[in-house]
Amino acid sequence: MLDISWVEVLILIALVVLIGLVAVAAFRRRQSGIEAAHAGQEVVAGAERDAQQLRTDAEQLRADADTYQRDTRGRADELLREAQATRNQADEEVRARRGELRSARQELDRREQRITERETRLDDESRNMHERAQRLDELESDLAARSDELSVAEAAHTQELERVAGLTQDQAKTELVATVEHEAKRQAVLVARDIESAARRDAEDRARDIVVGAIQRIASDQTSESVVTAVHLPGDDMKGRIIGREGRNIRSFEQVTGVNVLIDDTPESVLLSSFDPVRRETARITLVELIADGRIHPARIEEVHERSKAKINERVLRAAEDAMAEVGISDVHPDLVPVIGALRYRTSYGQNVLKHLVESAHIAGLMAAELHLDVATCKRAAFLHDIGKALTHEVEGSHALIGADLARKFGEHPDIVHAIEAHHNEVEPQTVEAVLTQAADAISGGRPGARRESLEAYVKRLERLEEIALAHDGVEKVFAMQAGREVRVMVAPDVIDDIEAQVLARDIAKQVEEELTYPGQIKVSVIRESRAVETAR
Repeated sequence: MLDISWVEVLILIALVVLIGLVAVAAFRRRQSGIEAAHAGQEVVAGAERDAQQLRTDAEQLRADADTYQRDTRGRADELLREAQATRNQADEEVRARRGELRSARQELDRREQRITERETRLDDESRNMHERAQRLDELESDLAARSDELSVAEAAHTQELERVAGLTQDQAKTELVATVEHEAKRQAVLVARDIESAARRDAEDRARDIVVGAIQRIASDQTSESVVTAVHLPGDDMKGRIIGREGRNIRSFEQVTGVNVLIDDTPESVLLSSFDPVRRETARITLVELIADGRIHPARIEEVHERSKAKINERVLRAAEDAMAEVGISDVHPDLVPVIGALRYRTSYGQNVLKHLVESAHIAGLMAAELHLDVATCKRAAFLHDIGKALTHEVEGSHALIGADLARKFGEHPDIVHAIEAHHNEVEPQTVEAVLTQAADAISGGRPGARRESLEAYVKRLERLEEIALAHDGVEKVFAMQAGREVRVMVAPDVIDDIEAQVLARDIAKQVEEELTYPGQIKVSVIRESRAVETAR
């Protein structure tokens, strides 16, 4: 057994601890070296990457520098070429200006030479004028002397004439002037009468030619509108669906549309009756759509009717635009266009009002061209003259005055407004355009087939025409001719003379105007036939 003291043990422990510490320190230094080596490798790799990036950037900069150098060299060459071209152009302009200046200098020299020659001629003419003035002064002196001699001789001659005639000079002059004035007035009256007769004859012939030419040149249809519209059905069983259970569908339809539905024994057809053409057309479109759809009940009727009214509004605008395009009018106020389009569904004595306006505008344009008037103004006045008919009965007043107020509201020219308000003589016509509008309206409404009336009213009007004429004394026979547009009155020649025949024609025409309502004009012809009968034996 070893005899070791505790001092040695302590020393031994201290050595072991010291060796452990040295080993730990050596391990830590080795670990730090390894970490430092790894860090150094990372630094070296980053440096290499940075160096590679720098080399890449340097190559890109070198390429950009080469490109910039080439662009700069090309731009410089281009600028040099432009500068050379500009210089050449400037040289050409300078040479041209020099040539112009040379020509101008030569022209100035020529003008100066001509001015010099003209001044020389003026000097010569001035000397000649001076010599002529001197000769004129001498001639004037001679004339003054001779005038004095003639005055003395004329005074002596006048005294001798007054002594022989027994009249003074003033009395003779007064008598001569009165004689000449009377003769001149007489000749003037004769000439004026001849001129007036020729002018009246030529004016009637000219007016007749203009009206006939306008009527012959206008090409328009002669169809008339009706107050009843027929709707075809796919089958007679559809009539029962239109009537509905206990008639509820037909009652709802009439209540919503305001149109009477006439269902009779006519196969596959029903009639829609209304004096308002807009309501009638709206009802027709509604009924056609309901028949095509097959679902007919009150709610569906109201729905389809609303859509039909929208379609009618679109058709109204389209009709107005088409009519204005046909006439050649484009500058109408936008708010006035729907009013014009509504006339498509208005009628006057069976004549469609919008077609009547288009036709009147064409007729007015033709007559205005013949009279050398403003065609556009005359066509516009004739096109708008019945625009007041588009408004309903809720607006009081005649359609002429209503239309004039409407046109004035939307900025129409005063001449157009006047032509509208004067086309039925409610306002006295003051312009040629107003008279021409009246003529175009009468031609369009009075042409054969344009307007119609019921048979009963037509017959009653013809009977009343004959009754009015027969009520006068001396009338033997009366014939209503040309669909009531002419009345021929046969009178007894021994009772009515020529002057009374003229008075009778005027009285009958006046009574017809007061008692009857009719479109266009009625011509009254009083015929007095005188016969002289003798027998040869």
